[in-house]
Amino acid sequence: MNQKEVIVVERPKTRCGRPPVLNRIVGGHDAAEGAWPWQVDIQSYSGGAPRHVCGGTLIAPDWVLSAAHCFPEPLDESSYILYVGRHQLGGFNPYMSGHWVKRVVIPHGYVDPQEGQDIALVQLQSAVSWSDYVQPICLPGADMQFSSGKMCTITGWGDIRNGVSLQGAGTLQQVQVPLIDQRSCQRMYQTQASEVVNILSDMICAGYQEGGKDSCQGDSGGPLVCPTTNGTWVQVGVVSFGLGCAAPNRPGIYTKVSAYASFIQQNVENIRLLDRADQNWADRLTVIIRTLFALIMVQLLR
Repeated sequence: MNQKEVIVVERPKTRCGRPPVLNRIVGGHDAAEGAWPWQVDIQSYSGGAPRHVCGGTLIAPDWVLSAAHCFPEPLDESSYILYVGRHQLGGFNPYMSGHWVKRVVIPHGYVDPQEGQDIALVQLQSAVSWSDYVQPICLPGADMQFSSGKMCTITGWGDIRNGVSLQGAGTLQQVQVPLIDQRSCQRMYQTQASEVVNILSDMICAGYQEGGKDSCQGDSGGPLVCPTTNGTWVQVGVVSFGLGCAAPNRPGIYTKVSAYASFIQQNVENIRLLDRADQNWADRLTVIIRTLFALIMVQLLR
């Protein structure tokens, strides 16, 4: 009797929010390749050749999180193709793969970003293959919160200024911005009565009162991610809208992901969301590690 040779293939270990590639350009604009392995490039075939229209994030092997306004025709799945493992829009991407859309799920009653519910779940026709350059982002549960002022990161291939598209090879961009509480953000948007925007409970703001750093056109649907104390990245917001880009008193407005915990769980099978207990455990673990390190150093210095 002939015996078949069994080949065991070890798959890369996958853990949400922990990019294996750790080298980032601090304070710069170009992201290092693989630094944000959950980033997705959403392209549309509307009008002919495919073109970049929005960003998104991998949350499961066959699911991507994005914004509802990125899909004006959500039932026309064939109009979209999503790329994972991409670093440059115009350069060589050795870790990239393209995936067609199976379906797009948006909240019932969504009309416009300024009226809220600007979130979309995109199911892929084929699952992605995890690697060091393709990983999922962690998502927060309904009770997970991040404080105002916390420094978080936006990534995307959007415009670098109003009306100025990304130049050259189109390298993925990153920028750090602080979270802004709802009341402060509302006050900023009320400084000009002709452009009042209501900051709803399912929105979160991030940016600087003086402007200068922000998401812009083409970044829509992409992530606003924040680190926990143990180094895990959690997606707090989805790029939604704003008035202009990086203008004073006009911080970026994002869909608050934690407000849609139930919506995500109802549609994405077996997805696990982080809760406050995870956050508290990470904080306690960090304290324990720091305490042990201090005790070891004391013993060594005696």
